[in-house]
Amino acid sequence: MQSFDVIYKRACKRHGGEGEVASQLSTPKSKATLKKIPDDRWLAGMTRAVFQAGFSWKVIDNKWSGFEEAFEGFVPPRVAFYADEDLERLVSDKRIVRNGAKIKATITNARLVTELVQEHGSAGAFFANSKPENYIDLLEVLKKRGSYLSGGSAQYFLRFSGVDSWIMSSSVVAALKQAGVVDKAPTSKIALKATQDAFNLWRKESGRSLTEISRVLALSADG
Repeated sequence: MQSFDVIYKRACKRHGGEGEVASQLSTPKSKATLKKIPDDRWLAGMTRAVFQAGFSWKVIDNKWSGFEEAFEGFVPPRVAFYADEDLERLVSDKRIVRNGAKIKATITNARLVTELVQEHGSAGAFFANSKPENYIDLLEVLKKRGSYLSGGSAQYFLRFSGVDSWIMSSSVVAALKQAGVVDKAPTSKIALKATQDAFNLWRKESGRSLTEISRVLALSADG
């Protein structure tokens, strides 16, 4: 497997040097900052990622104020107890994208956030205490306990929320293949474990976050 130094140097070579690569990197939010994020913002973030999946992000962005109004500010206990009449209201609401399955997913995810509050004091506390070295376990929690929160949807939700995370874009997959970690997009438990192990090694080697390493991998990929 290639060292992070080799991958980083390749990214710098492809993009005009360390300064240019550095300008394209971002870092995750601190644990203290994550803990302060209100529960409704976690549900809003989940919903945004779910609706963006397979759809135009620009359309979702343009309609987002309508989503906030239609879902009454994404207060988790309120949305978690939406009844059939609420679902009927939402599937007819032109302020949002009227996808019945994803509207139902929002109700399920509101229940997830409510459960996290009960279990950890707040959703922010749960996500703040997640460990980057066990990132695949966090993804598994979202997949099993949430709805439409698997693969890219979960990863983009976590990244945009500020949780230390990787995004398995086509460029990152290409870089992982080039580095000798996987031979295709990691979806099996074995491949995900190999990917986690590689990221953990690169974290120790570089002192960088999953978020930064993920971006460097994307910048290093051939193509």
